[in-house]
Amino acid sequence: MKFLIFLVVAIASHAQSLHYSINWPSGLSLGEATLVSDHQNPGKAGDLWVFDLDLDASVPGFAIRDHEHASASPDFCSFELDKSSLRGRRKGEEKITFDQQKNTITRETLNGGGKSDISVPPCAKDALTFLQFARQELAQGRLVPQQPVAFGSMYQVRFEYTGQQTIRTGEHQVDADRILASIKGSSSDLTVEIFFARDAARTPLLAKVPVSLGTFTVELIR
Repeated sequence: MKFLIFLVVAIASHAQSLHYSINWPSGLSLGEATLVSDHQNPGKAGDLWVFDLDLDASVPGFAIRDHEHASASPDFCSFELDKSSLRGRRKGEEKITFDQQKNTITRETLNGGGKSDISVPPCAKDALTFLQFARQELAQGRLVPQQPVAFGSMYQVRFEYTGQQTIRTGEHQVDADRILASIKGSSSDLTVEIFFARDAARTPLLAKVPVSLGTFTVELIR
């Protein structure tokens, strides 16, 4: 489920923060996620994208927190992804470094963990960068092609446009583009509904995430 939270992502030519509610199938709130995207120095030296995602889905007696930080080139080729997580008392840290010239990534588990190299296609992307790129493509009337995406493990991600639909977010009725996102990993294979606003930024409004406990939702907080 954690990878799927990244289907809610911002696009802007400056720093932008979006806030989302993560809800149980019953509609009760499980937690919140905040994603900040920042296009730094566009068109100048040091031009790059920077993304930060914070997620808190803690329940009484058990902490669930994640933080991800990613950076990428202006054309959405990833530089690195840093991940930290907390599950109860167990902490995890991981770093993925992209070598775009050699078409490889290095995945390293910090604090005494292992390290491995994986071959990837040109202009490989982490999950945050991929979804930022996907939104820009949608804004230009295109779908991203199927491709592997790095988020710890590698996932094959494919988007399918299924048409326009009116949805409710909060107290508002909004026209949205409905996308089916097929996500396949070594131990996962599922399809998620994502609804993007029909604005210039293709703001993600709602995602429906099917898991064993039911369908969770990730909804933009107005």
